[in-house]
Amino acid sequence: MSVDITPFYDEPTGTITYVVADPATRRCAVIDPVLDYDASSGRTATGGADTVAQFVGDQDYTVDWILETHVHADHMTGACHLQDRFGGQRGIGAEIVTVQQTFADVFNLGPDFPTDGSQFDRLFEDGTELPLGDLTVTVLHSPGHTPACVCYRVGDAVFTGDTVFMPDFGTARCDFPGGDARTLFRSIRRILALPPETRVFVGHDYGTKERSPAWETTIGAERDGNIHVRDTVTEDDFAAMREARDAELDFPKLILPSIQVNLRGGKFPDPEPNGVSYLKIPLNAL
Repeated sequence: MSVDITPFYDEPTGTITYVVADPATRRCAVIDPVLDYDASSGRTATGGADTVAQFVGDQDYTVDWILETHVHADHMTGACHLQDRFGGQRGIGAEIVTVQQTFADVFNLGPDFPTDGSQFDRLFEDGTELPLGDLTVTVLHSPGHTPACVCYRVGDAVFTGDTVFMPDFGTARCDFPGGDARTLFRSIRRILALPPETRVFVGHDYGTKERSPAWETTIGAERDGNIHVRDTVTEDDFAAMREARDAELDFPKLILPSIQVNLRGGKFPDPEPNGVSYLKIPLNAL
């Protein structure tokens, strides 16, 4: 069954947002939208999300779903902005509750902060099927980068978020709270068991010296050539590589503001008496 897929590349964060549509009914899902954020001023903007919104409007699509692959640590989500414009339901993997419980402590969010995922409209268990016109979106729980990571399979395509990247870029880090290299390896092997012709759409890419940013590959290409998890790599090999590599990585520049907003499903903290919302910067906590 045909599926229309339109990518939108956010250069500041290397994020790819996807509009996934059923051409017959013109119903769509938006996966991993981005809210612009300037760290030096603390200001947000909606330029990237508005580009997506313009496309959705021009195509006369109906937005049924705004889907997150996980709680992002490198950008704020634009989900609420798009929902305000088009409606639809915001959804994420059910293990968001684990991530909320962990970071509620890190940021000392207090007893009034819900850690039950209620900031989202839907929480998805592994295998959940979502209607999208005449299409079906199947949720595949893929923990390892975070406990709540999911991939979304639609027709002959799978949207992997940070579970697996382009073959020459490899895989995501596993050193955030709740991450685990061996868990990620097993999640990826499950995804790579899909038919080899399945199209893979990744959540991030930054380009290399040899090529511009890219975001589409196949299961077959990943199995043959992913530098971290091709078929000849064992779980022990992967865990050793991933843990050594992660130990050398800097944390994402926007991790502290991003997580606090994304835990809330894209909403800002409640304004204080002066009408301004504030984010916390924990010192020496991560």
